[in-house]
Amino acid sequence: MSDARSHQLFINGKWRAGGSRATLPVVNPATEKVFASVASATVSDLDEALASAERSRKAWSSRPAKDRGEILVAAARILAEKAGAAARDLSAEQGKTIAEATGEYLRAVETLEWNGRHAEELSAPIPVGPNRMVVPESLGVVAAFTPWNYPAVLIARKLAPALAAGCPVILKGAEETPSVAVHIVESLRQAGIPDGVVNLVFGVPVHISRHLLSSPIVKVLTFTGSTEVGKQLATLAANNLQRCILELGGHSPVIVCEDADLGKAIPAISEYKFECAGQSCNAPSRVLVARSRYEEFLSQMTDAARKIKIGLPDDPSTDMGPMANTRRIEAMQRLTKDAVERGARIETGGSRLDRPGFYWPPTILTGVPKEARVLHEEPFGPILTIAPFDELDEAIEEANATDYGLAAYFFTDAANAQRKLINSLSAGAVSVNYLKGVSADAPYGGVKQSGYGYEGGEQGVRSFQILKMVNGLSSFG
Repeated sequence: MSDARSHQLFINGKWRAGGSRATLPVVNPATEKVFASVASATVSDLDEALASAERSRKAWSSRPAKDRGEILVAAARILAEKAGAAARDLSAEQGKTIAEATGEYLRAVETLEWNGRHAEELSAPIPVGPNRMVVPESLGVVAAFTPWNYPAVLIARKLAPALAAGCPVILKGAEETPSVAVHIVESLRQAGIPDGVVNLVFGVPVHISRHLLSSPIVKVLTFTGSTEVGKQLATLAANNLQRCILELGGHSPVIVCEDADLGKAIPAISEYKFECAGQSCNAPSRVLVARSRYEEFLSQMTDAARKIKIGLPDDPSTDMGPMANTRRIEAMQRLTKDAVERGARIETGGSRLDRPGFYWPPTILTGVPKEARVLHEEPFGPILTIAPFDELDEAIEEANATDYGLAAYFFTDAANAQRKLINSLSAGAVSVNYLKGVSADAPYGGVKQSGYGYEGGEQGVRSFQILKMVNGLSSFG
């Protein structure tokens, strides 16, 4: 399989090195030092994964959905037992705190279990009228591409519904957080997943995506990541008309109305924004505050940001660890510099910490002009802009003034304002007086440049199914 220093591929039911024996380094973001390696797949390895998945396809899709579900439930229990050790591995690779990593694994467990428990009912025929029936069937082999920011949750959100629907999966795990894919796949292996049904590869992302998506064996592409890469993958998938499920970038607004309870809003925004050092597509990035509450909100929000303790992710007293890599630090520097040069003010933070590791503090910007990059590019880091508004329509217009539409949040108890905001905000998910992660039983997807298709809940399983319409039945048994 792998050990703390060397992570392998999983092809046709066996852990193995890549064909060329080449490896890629894994860097600890808290120290900037290489501390592990991950195998890099060759074209031959990818061909073996494709062939293995295709060989397993018929038997897996024909297996009773109840049996498939029981394997997922068993894997969830196995993963839960190792969540503590797995969380420590994730923290060392990605930089999030142990508490955050543990919570993420528990969400992955929940996702495996939910899909396992609902596999049978979501594979059952659906009566739609007299003499008519919809028969769900598996689509076929899935190519799943997952990122490094929430690898446990996002791997589970791709693997679990695909496997529940009867689809074999070739998982391309994130090279920066390989232990997560290894732990989850090993849990499935121990739970009895048949050889070939799950294959795990790592390597050069562009080489892997081009090769897998050029194969007619692959019928579905599921990807979470940047809008730019999502478009590239969708273009590749178009050649074989592979179904795409794309959860892409976000630039989520928060509207704080005049009647908002700041005692609830500020800690909720602070916690969700600076979790995982702000490296979340769902994280709020632009706060719009009713002018009568603006100064009060800004003062309290700035105080909350300054109180966040930055430190080693394995220190229990740490609130926020480092960013995942030097690329994210460079992005924070570029976006902050651009905003300040255009006239923005730094209320707190704004520069890399002078210590080993990829540490960037919670940063609040005000007076940001509309042309600043930080208002249009996904920050994907601990930068938050705050601005006042006079009328709710003004706030809605500003909230919708990006190409993204993944999530939006607002705080108000006024029923009329709630209805207007729910109906007017352009986002795949709108949360009222609430900021939390997505649960396993709920469908989730973006609009505009934030992608298409759904993960989670019934719709997540349906994403991997053909809904075959059967007409003219005299009976169905």
